[in-house]
Amino acid sequence: MINHEFTKADKVNIRDMIDQNQRGNSIRRRIERLIPIFLTVIASLSILTTIGIIWTLLFETVEFFKRVPFLDFFTGTVLKPLSQNPEFGVLPLLMGTVTSSLIAMAVAAPIGLMAAIYLSEYASPKVRKVVKPVLELLAGVPTIVYGFFAFTFVTPLLRDFIPGLQATNILSPGLVMGVMIIPMIASLSEDAMSSVPNAMREGAYGLGATKLEVTRKVVIPAALSGIIASFVLGISRAIGETMIVTIASGSTKNFTFDITQSMQTMTAYIVEVTGGDAAAGSTVYYSLYAVAMTLFVFTLVMNLIARAVSKKFREEY
Repeated sequence: MINHEFTKADKVNIRDMIDQNQRGNSIRRRIERLIPIFLTVIASLSILTTIGIIWTLLFETVEFFKRVPFLDFFTGTVLKPLSQNPEFGVLPLLMGTVTSSLIAMAVAAPIGLMAAIYLSEYASPKVRKVVKPVLELLAGVPTIVYGFFAFTFVTPLLRDFIPGLQATNILSPGLVMGVMIIPMIASLSEDAMSSVPNAMREGAYGLGATKLEVTRKVVIPAALSGIIASFVLGISRAIGETMIVTIASGSTKNFTFDITQSMQTMTAYIVEVTGGDAAAGSTVYYSLYAVAMTLFVFTLVMNLIARAVSKKFREEY
């Protein structure tokens, strides 16, 4: 009798366990069906954000070009948005942006590449663990600090050697921007060089090549896609820089090749217009979006070039 009751109770407990397990499996299946939907929504946020930005820029840019001819904007060498007879030529801003970016790359490209070569080929693992994080600390300095550094230290220092240098100029922020993007170029280039198989180095050493010859003729050609991509990304970073040029390059909209003169970049113009001088709905207000769209397309083209170059010169091992 006792054994019979125990067996019956045991059957009831097993049935309850089966029912609970089925309910648990049902909940898990529902969660499994919801997870892909949730992850899809999260992954789509960046795409939707990009679409929203492009739509906003495009809508307001079209409104600007209803008031200002397209050719006048992209071929005009005079930018006087707040004068009685306003002119909206973007070439002075393009000149300032390109000039500052080229100066920055003239500083960052050789120094960053040499730093990458040292870290990848010459530094010991112990030294690399110390030097690379210290080098990357430069990337953590706020850009407004770089801007004040360019304005209060670099410019007065350069004026001792270049008497005609203006208090605000494009040379000083260009040099400081170069210092700012050194960590990006050095880190990306070092990663590309470190990914080159050691077998290629050892084969070159076995043929009697020196360390410099191995670096110059084996490692750099093999890592060329990553190095070029780091350069292009560095240029994109320089093009989009705002605070350094806003503080140190001034707001004079000069169309000139003289790097000692004050010039304004596209990002600095955007900061100026959003400062409150332009009334909403005015032509000056809409010029903000036209310049922003130009900057967006400029940066997008640079990133597409970086991807194309990386794909063309990529080496797979």
